[in-house]
Amino acid sequence: MSSMATARKSWGDAPWQLWWSQLGAIFQIEVKKAIWMRRSIWIYLVAFGPTFLIALHAIVDHASVGVGIPVDTEMMATIFQVYYLRLGIFFGCLGLFTWLFRGEVVEKSLHYYFLSPMRREVLVLGKFVAGVAASTVIFGTSVLLSFVFMYGHYGAAGRDYVYHGPGLGQLMAYLGVTVLACIGYGSVFMALSLVFKNPILPGLFMLLWETFHAVLPSWLQKLSITFYLKQLSPVTLAPDGIMALFTVIAEPVPAWLAVGGLLCLSVAILLLARILIRRMEISYLAD
Repeated sequence: MSSMATARKSWGDAPWQLWWSQLGAIFQIEVKKAIWMRRSIWIYLVAFGPTFLIALHAIVDHASVGVGIPVDTEMMATIFQVYYLRLGIFFGCLGLFTWLFRGEVVEKSLHYYFLSPMRREVLVLGKFVAGVAASTVIFGTSVLLSFVFMYGHYGAAGRDYVYHGPGLGQLMAYLGVTVLACIGYGSVFMALSLVFKNPILPGLFMLLWETFHAVLPSWLQKLSITFYLKQLSPVTLAPDGIMALFTVIAEPVPAWLAVGGLLCLSVAILLLARILIRRMEISYLAD
């Protein structure tokens, strides 16, 4: 009983207000750096490239609105699952989250954080939340605009599909999956940046794993982030082309399990990052 009372007392005596204020300060600093720094320009190009192409599609095909909303619905699903999930958000998170710590080492500024009276766990959480917020804003805005351009040129028919059909639900699902992708990929890449001096090579291995996970046995497919993100996508795409010959159809998982599994994976990786950051020592000469 005394040990339980001591644990409750130490939990209650923890300086939560100080930690929250430090977390907020780190969040503000890191979000501004991620969104407004010049090196983030390529991430915007990766994110809004499909949006520009879809806008051109809406302008060029404006006169042929009778072609059919189902065609553009499948096109939107293909762009989201093939480009955004496997390439755009992947590389965007690779650039954003690996730079959270490796960038500080390259710029020789990480020691300022380490010398401040702040727990390193707060630093990890603050940087991670800032990375998730920045990547979600960038890619969420891109997905939203892509969806608007895809159906906006249909006029009344497009509005009816969105507000009185499945369109609004699909948009919410796309945005939700985008947030989960930023959380899942972001946690992995931040942990990789704490383990490897050059996280690019492990990132390329992860890209191959996520790209070709469909040809692996079903139990190995469940070790990839893309497997769960595809389960949550609002429009299902059938395997096509040469990949269809090698695709192994795995049993789908319920939506609650896919969401819970991704969040639990991210929490586990953050706990690992908590251990890694405690053991981290700065050596600018080695970098």
